Amino acid sequence: MNRVYVCSCFGVTEKQVKDHADAGACTPRQIASACKAGTDCGSCVRRIQAILGRGNCPRRELLDQGMPALGAESETVAELGEAA
Repeated sequence: MNRVYVCSCFGVTEKQVKDHADAGACTPRQIASACKAGTDCGSCVRRIQAILGRGNCPRRELLDQGMPALGAESETVAELGEAA
C-alpha cells in the first residue's frame, strides 16, 4: 500500500485530506477540525492548501456572498438576527 503522508505529526495521508475535502471541508482549518492535520508543527498547512486548491469548494459561492457555509454557523447567524 502506497501512502503519501501530508501530516507526519498525526499520520494523516493525502487520501484522507482529499476524502475530507470531498465531504465538504474547504479550508485547512476545516481539515484540522476533521483530522487534526496542521494543528501541531504547522509544516503541512501549505500542502493541505495545495490539495484543496482555490475555488474547488462547493460552498465557496456561499462564502463569497457573505453567507455561512456550514449548518451550525447558519443557526448562529439566525439566532443573532432574531436577538437584534
